Amino acid sequence: MANFTNEIKRDLVAFFPTTRAGSLAAMAAFLSTSGTLTDDGFEIVSENERVAEYFQRLAEGLGIQPQILEVTRDPKRKRDKLTFYCGGTSAEHILRETRSLREHLEEDEDAALCYLRAAFLGGGSCTLPRDGASTGYHLECVFFTQQRAEEFCNLLSGFELFGKLVARGDTFVAYVKSREAISDVLSVLGADHALKKLDAVSAARARSNNRNRIQNCMAGNADKAAIASAAQTVAVKQLQASGKLQTLPEQLRITALARLENPTLSLSELAELLGVSKGGLNHRMRRLMQLYGENTHD
Repeated sequence: MANFTNEIKRDLVAFFPTTRAGSLAAMAAFLSTSGTLTDDGFEIVSENERVAEYFQRLAEGLGIQPQILEVTRDPKRKRDKLTFYCGGTSAEHILRETRSLREHLEEDEDAALCYLRAAFLGGGSCTLPRDGASTGYHLECVFFTQQRAEEFCNLLSGFELFGKLVARGDTFVAYVKSREAISDVLSVLGADHALKKLDAVSAARARSNNRNRIQNCMAGNADKAAIASAAQTVAVKQLQASGKLQTLPEQLRITALARLENPTLSLSELAELLGVSKGGLNHRMRRLMQLYGENTHD
C-alpha cells in the first residue's frame, strides 16, 4: 500500500533534527538506504517530493549544497525520481563525520531516532492487508549492506523493537511483520497519523473477520442441519418400507410423517410446525434413528 508508506513519510518529515549529531545520523541513514559513493562525494536518490525537500534541507544544514543531477519519470508509478549530487570538500568532510558517528549512535537516543526515521524516509515501505487477505502486515527498510541493516535492527532493539533481517538480491532488508510490531515502530518514531490509520484498518479487518467467522459458522450449522434432515428422512422411509412405521407410538409416528412431508425444514422449524419443544422433538428423532439402526441390523 504505497499510500500508507507515504502517510508514514509525511509524518516523519515533520521531525527534523535539532542537533548536529541528529543531522549527521539522518545523513548516515540516507547514505545507507538511498546513497551511492562517488570519487569526490556521494549521490542520493529520492522518489518522494517531501523526502527530497527534507534531504535538501538536511544537506544544506550540514554545509553541503546538493545539486539535482537527474530527474527521471517513472511512467508506471507516475512519479519523478530525483538524483542529488553532493561533492567537494564539504561532502567528503560529512562522510568522515558520519563514519565516526556510527560508533556512538546507540549512546544517543535522539540521534538514534533521527537515524531510524531517515532510514525509513530513504528506504522504507509499509504494506497493509488487502481485503480478504489472511496476512499482509509488513514494514521494511532496504539497505545496501548487511552491516547497515544489522545496525538498523540494533538501534530498534534499543527501543525494545525487534526487527528481522533477510537478504534480497544485492540488498539487505530489515523488517517487522505483525500489526502489533508495526504499531510499536510507528509509535516510537512518532508517526501518529499513520498509527491512527493502522488502527482503523486493523479494527475494520477485525470486524470483517468476525463477520466471516459468523457466516462460516452459520453455513457450517446449516450444512449439518441439512445432513441431519436428510438422514432422518432416509430413516423414516426405511421404517415405512419395512412396515414398522405403522406400529410406532402415535407421537413417534406423527413426528416421522412430519419429517417425511417436510424433508428440508430445520429441527426448530419442524418443532414449531408440530407444536412441541425443540428438545422434545430432538428426543423423538433420536428414538427414530435408533429404531432405524435396529431395523437395519435385523
